[in-house]
Order: sequence, then C-alpha cells, then structure tokens
Amino acid sequence: MELLDLRGKMCPIPVVETKKVVDRGDVNEITVVVDDDAARENVKRFLQSQGYDVSAEPREGATYLRGSKTAGEEKDLKGKSKRIAVFISSETVGRGDDELGAILMKSFLYTLKEFDPSPWRIIFINGGVKLAAEGSPHIDLLNEIATRGTEILSCGTCLDFFRLKEKLGAGRITNMYDIIASLAEASVVIKP
Repeated sequence: MELLDLRGKMCPIPVVETKKVVDRGDVNEITVVVDDDAARENVKRFLQSQGYDVSAEPREGATYLRGSKTAGEEKDLKGKSKRIAVFISSETVGRGDDELGAILMKSFLYTLKEFDPSPWRIIFINGGVKLAAEGSPHIDLLNEIATRGTEILSCGTCLDFFRLKEKLGAGRITNMYDIIASLAEASVVIKP
C-alpha cells in the first residue's frame, strides 16, 4: 500500500506525483491525501483512468483518496476505437476577421455534432473556454455533443483568468496535466 501526503500542493503537482507512483506498475493499492478541491477531483479522475476503484474520505481538513486496482483492469489502448480530440484555443476560427471567425466556429461546432465518429474529447483553453461558459451561443450545441459521449473539458486556469469558473455551462473543469494526457492518448488531434 502506497501513501502519498500531498497536502499543500496545488494542481497539477498532486496528479504528477500520483502518476510517478502508479507508473511503477506494482501499485495495487494507493492512498493520496490532498487538501485542495481541484486536486481531489483531478487525482480521483486520474486514478480511475488507470483502472482504480476510488473512494474519498474527508478527514481533518483533507481528503483521503483510496484507490484499489483489480486484476485485469489495466488500460490497453490497443484495439480501442479511434480517439479524436478537438483542441480549441480561441472563440473564433482562423485570423483575419473576428466576425467571419465566429461564423466559422459555429459551423465547426455544428459539424462536430454531426461528425461520425463523435470526438472523444473537446478541450477548451485560453479564450476558447468562453465558448463553454454561460452567455455563449454554443452551450446547447456543446451539451448536445456531450450527450453523444464526447467529454467537454475546459482549462481551470483559463476559466479563473476570465472569471468564468462559476459560469461553466457545458462539460467539466480540467487542468494542464489532464489536457496533455488527453492529447497524448488521442489518436487524432483536430485544431480549428
């Protein structure tokens, strides 16, 4: 049983440190102690993505995340269907005219909804997070895409920067580690 006490560490450090231990390959049980809400959610998702059953126990101003791996749950990307990640870093497509770029983005997102196979993940960073926040004309479309199994991820640092964290209207908040891992796991990355 591994124990990682990562209290006082901000994301992505708890995920990175957890990954170092998990990557050794000999860890069937792990407990990670965190005291940050984002770290709790991100470490939990990471452990689950690696085949661990995870329980969370709040205690003494921290959360103890206990992960147990069952034999045969190792992730194997061989034989899985194509994973398409879409990486969106602005509110518009291309450079030149913002009005045209906004029209192109609307068309791009609509086409994604109709595209087969559906994207595995749509990742929003920088100004792109505005597309997934309240007030965006694309919220309903993004939620419709999500109902087809696509994960909608928005950078937490970016949402904080634009003061939109509490106004996320589609998908969930993520971190840079999760973004890089998603891009690395994708078989295809599309950037409009």
